[in-house]
Amino acid sequence: MINKNILLIILLFSFVELSNAQNKKKEEKLRSHSGQLPSLAIGLGVLTFDGDIGNGIDLTSLSKIRGGYSFALEQRIGRAFGVMASGVYGKLADGEMGAKRNLNFESAILQADINLVIHIDNDILFKRTSVFAPYIFGGFGILKFESYGDLENRFGIKYNYWADGTIRDLPDSTNGSNILQRDYTYETKLNDSAKYSNRTFALPLGLGLNVKITDKLYFNFAGKYNIVLSDWIDNYKAGKNDNYFFANIALHYNFGNPYDDSNPVYNTIDFSSLDKIDTDEDGVKDGDDVCPGTPKGVKTNINGCPEDGDEDGISDYLDKEPLTKKGAFVDNNGVTITDQMISESQIQFSSVATERSNLFNENPSLKFLQDIEAKSKNARKNNPKGLNNIPLALRSADKNSDGYISTNEIGKAIDSFFEGDTDFTVEKLNDLIDYFFEQ
Repeated sequence: MINKNILLIILLFSFVELSNAQNKKKEEKLRSHSGQLPSLAIGLGVLTFDGDIGNGIDLTSLSKIRGGYSFALEQRIGRAFGVMASGVYGKLADGEMGAKRNLNFESAILQADINLVIHIDNDILFKRTSVFAPYIFGGFGILKFESYGDLENRFGIKYNYWADGTIRDLPDSTNGSNILQRDYTYETKLNDSAKYSNRTFALPLGLGLNVKITDKLYFNFAGKYNIVLSDWIDNYKAGKNDNYFFANIALHYNFGNPYDDSNPVYNTIDFSSLDKIDTDEDGVKDGDDVCPGTPKGVKTNINGCPEDGDEDGISDYLDKEPLTKKGAFVDNNGVTITDQMISESQIQFSSVATERSNLFNENPSLKFLQDIEAKSKNARKNNPKGLNNIPLALRSADKNSDGYISTNEIGKAIDSFFEGDTDFTVEKLNDLIDYFFEQ
């Protein structure tokens, strides 16, 4: 019967795996959208009883070994953890013969439990892609048992255990007795003499190993020791609870796609090659380049910045005076600024300011001031280093503190003058307008 069940399980999983192979390409497209789905394991195993009886002379060497079936459904959470609901259906049995007692039992059990699983293939000890995937688990369960004993043969004749080690149909030392052989049919319910509940709790602790056949189909080997919170499975109470061990082999099927905690968008990117990229081709990798975007063909230093031989702040490829003396002031072209150049610039600046002031006096209007402001802003944009410092007496008019007096700020200063809430006088307003033309 067990062989037929094994064959049925193998055929079932083989059919599912074949169907999955036909849809493999489709699943790969959906890979990035699917989470970790549950996995299912169905298997067979053996149960070994650990209780009060069986400590004397065993009736047979296999008296405490019985078969069972296993079921497990697990939801894995991240790399290292999982939650598993599992079940065991099978039988527990044991027996002993001795001078003081002769006991035997067989109990059908059904256990359901919930477990926390710790996976060792968590990319720390074992890679998630490893063929071998060990894990440990522990949890809490409910156990139901129904114990029977083999106390009589198929004809209803009760077993009598004699001191000489035989089993007979009459009490010990009775003449005319006949030797009996046990039929190992557990026909007598055992809890009739001692009333107790046939339901209890259990604490399973175990470890397992998944051996991966494909991405979805595994062989599962597991063993768990079940600490039972009852001493009545064997119908004999002797001070300690009854426990049992279950070892099984199962076929484990993963309904989800293979685990991938990375974004599939990046699966085709070679990040090692990105570290070597040199976009401006100046011989310095982008990650180390202090001056990215250097024009092609321009010589750079070890930091990727264009060379500046005379150290005047202007790169050699832009410097129209490549041998400027150290400490000299230069313009945007790297040309030394002389006293004569400064004087000519000041004369030109003063001339422009005077001309603007005279034109305003001839035609004082807001539009004229706005035109002057537009020209000044354009000049500031082309030469941001050429900003003037607002005189201390006029700085209160610079409402936005941008270092520039605008027509709007002049208007506000005039409004404040007429409202009487400013320290500006008529003379100070004239100074403000004169400064406006000079900036």
